Amino acid sequence: MMNNTQIKDAKQRMDKSVEAFRSEISKIRTGKATTALLDGVKVDYYGTMSPLNQVGNVSVLDVHTISITPWDKSMVPVIEKAILASDLGLNPLSDGTNIKVPIPPLTEERRKELVKVVKKFGEDSKVALRNVRRDANEHLKKSEKSKELTEDQLKEAEKEVQKLTDEHITKIDEMIKHKEKEIMEV
Repeated sequence: MMNNTQIKDAKQRMDKSVEAFRSEISKIRTGKATTALLDGVKVDYYGTMSPLNQVGNVSVLDVHTISITPWDKSMVPVIEKAILASDLGLNPLSDGTNIKVPIPPLTEERRKELVKVVKKFGEDSKVALRNVRRDANEHLKKSEKSKELTEDQLKEAEKEVQKLTDEHITKIDEMIKHKEKEIMEV
């Protein structure tokens, strides 16, 4: 049946939007060390820009320190430069073989700014979900016009799409609340 395909497609697109949001907020600093903080850092590995976790072992030493052990010792200064250039506001420390990245505590003001950023990402993700809902409903209406769906099937399918939208928006709201709590925790 046509409407099942539309609903599955809408669900997949909504799931991707929620996953993109989750990925985006995982990069936002909470004052606690997490390897996800360095996910966006790329390193020039013999002429190829590679993610940091592909040129060394990235781990969390304690709540305020990330440790990086490059597989190639000559990469230590390159990794340090990449972290400094990354706009994360982090200052890596090296002992020649390992790199430690201390995570400074966040100020109250910075915490509030980060919460605003998370809420903005959340709002953008909700807009994306609503766009998926609109697209799905347009496809369903076209299917009804071309007599592939009855009016009752259309109404039922639109209800299903709305239910999916509500579920995904709730997921995003929960992630926003969780991240806000995480950020504001001192």
